[in-house]
Amino acid sequence: MSGLRTVREHFVSQTGHGVEPDEPDKRTLRRSLLTVRNRLPADDVRKTADALARCALELPELAHARTVAAYVSVGTEPGTLPLLDALHARGVRVLLPVLLPDNDLDWGPYEGEGSVLPVQYGGRMALLEPAGERLGPWAVTEADVVLLPGLAVDARGLRLGRGGGSYDRVLARLERAGTDPALVVLLYDAEVVDRVPEEPHDRAVHAVVTPSGVRRFRTPH
Repeated sequence: MSGLRTVREHFVSQTGHGVEPDEPDKRTLRRSLLTVRNRLPADDVRKTADALARCALELPELAHARTVAAYVSVGTEPGTLPLLDALHARGVRVLLPVLLPDNDLDWGPYEGEGSVLPVQYGGRMALLEPAGERLGPWAVTEADVVLLPGLAVDARGLRLGRGGGSYDRVLARLERAGTDPALVVLLYDAEVVDRVPEEPHDRAVHAVVTPSGVRRFRTPH
């Protein structure tokens, strides 16, 4: 697992123990975490994607899920495609997000390899989105498990996202619908930190999956 060790070494060499001692604000911490991710070799990203899939598939919530809301990783994000393909092969209904002009998310089905297309948004990196039908923003409320992107999670289960607010809207929609799917964030090992800056609307996830295993914070109803 030399690739997994390299990921940790990259992170620790840049950020000490995963969070700066004066607890920087979210923007500063995001910048630090993204700097480390962007330096990861492509081979290490591929290796960790396979390890993430193996660990995630051991989650009982995913073993019994009929519908999973997920996303396609891009660049040096912790890879999701091996996991998506494994879920699809099991017959799980996998929903993928589509970014709307107001940063909210629509959803569409993942139908396996070749069913996603790159979509460019301004000067940002292209996102991989489902090529088929659109099911509407409320389709996420049908999910038994929601896989969330993130940059870090702390010991309380609080997730640090990228700051666009898309998944804050998703979580608020789930709460309004009265649903309680398992919320799972996928990260590199060293992105599980002591503490991230907190805001009143932040909601803890149920578990984090890293290439070395699963850590739980709370249990879904």
